[in-house]
Amino acid sequence: MMTPVILAGGNGVRLWPLSRRARPKQFLALEEEGSLLARTLARLEGLALAPPIVICHEAHRFLAAEQLRRAGVEGATLLLEPEGRGTAPAIALAALLAHGEGREGPLLVLPSDHHLGDETAFHEAVARAVDLAEAGYLTTFGVVPTRAETGFGYLQAGGPLGGKGFAVARFVEKPDAARAEQFLAAGDHYWNSGIFVMRPADALAALATHAPMILAACREALAGATTDLDFLRPAEAAFLACPADSIDVAVMERTDRAAMVPLEAGWSDIGSWQALWEVLPRDGDGNALQGDVVCEASRGLLVHAESRLVATLGVADLVVVETRDAVLVADRASSQALRGLVDRLEAAGRPETRQSATVYRPWGHYETLDAGQRHQVKHITVKPGARLSRQLHHHRAEHWIVVSGTARVTLDDETFLVGENESTFIPVGRVHCLENPGLIPLELIEVQSGSYLGEDDIVRLDDRYGRE
Repeated sequence: MMTPVILAGGNGVRLWPLSRRARPKQFLALEEEGSLLARTLARLEGLALAPPIVICHEAHRFLAAEQLRRAGVEGATLLLEPEGRGTAPAIALAALLAHGEGREGPLLVLPSDHHLGDETAFHEAVARAVDLAEAGYLTTFGVVPTRAETGFGYLQAGGPLGGKGFAVARFVEKPDAARAEQFLAAGDHYWNSGIFVMRPADALAALATHAPMILAACREALAGATTDLDFLRPAEAAFLACPADSIDVAVMERTDRAAMVPLEAGWSDIGSWQALWEVLPRDGDGNALQGDVVCEASRGLLVHAESRLVATLGVADLVVVETRDAVLVADRASSQALRGLVDRLEAAGRPETRQSATVYRPWGHYETLDAGQRHQVKHITVKPGARLSRQLHHHRAEHWIVVSGTARVTLDDETFLVGENESTFIPVGRVHCLENPGLIPLELIEVQSGSYLGEDDIVRLDDRYGRE
């Protein structure tokens, strides 16, 4: 059986302000039918597969674990990177892990943040790629281009391989407009999808030949790995010593065993607002609208409203994205350049690039409703059966008002229930814990008051999620 390897470590800054570093695009429901990660897992149904290996940044471990739980995925290995090092180290870790567990069937390596419109065509292409992988090829997928695109890398097809695909003649970096037009006209150039099928042993042999430093560092990191709850943590020092590189540069451009299967399945990397507009349903004026949106005499828009009404009048070809703490208005055609704007905001220390107004935790999430010099108001949602850490604060007191569900509250050595329309008070410095013992989400309003209200004024004394 194949082993899916899901690469879920990206930051997705080109879809700011929806995508933030604390909750990047692979964890967002951009198409309103589950998150991109959930859709990636769903498109594997019908294939003969071993439990997946999911690789993500350690900061996103609870997001990934929750989405795997919701998707009903069992037996997955959640492999945590302390810092992103590119696709070559990620695939090296997965190949080492699979090989060490005796999984010699091909790895199906998938980015977690792509769109595929035709899953039947994708499955058929995977079957051809598996045949090539079983013959010892390191196989990728070349997307049949529909336009002269300058935002993607390309593959040039070489000689045919038994009707299953082609040898890869060369990899080409993102071209300028003139070269992209030449590639489209030639008919033998394909977009580089970033999807791979290869046997673990073949991947390891290629890494040993072409990227031995990456393989050695990953081997050491996996040998020193530790298990933390449901997570596998490679040894941090060894992994951080690993060179950063993509599998394309480290291996695929150097090997003589690179193969390619053409893919015509409505693929998109959703790497910009323009790309998202292309895959979303649009009205008769070419507008892709999400949320509470009213458009008048407007065309070619992508408008996303998260928390309030957004209205447009007499405009065209724009991206308008409204969230609770930021609004983006951009020319749709220039949305590929959004990274520069985000870099500028990060350089200015703007928190909006890192964290959204809704903050997700392993026990649920909270949203800040109001904040001042000595007060802060939050809407807190705790999942059924979940519990916050036993903790105390040195600088703030908290009032909890339950609006839905039942809270089990521990204050020092006393434990009691707080029901709907009831409240309790947590004085400064008192040890406390909040738990949802019910079967429905617990919702409460928390009013904080004190001289300092930062999230770092939390002294955790006991935490079931292994946080410090």
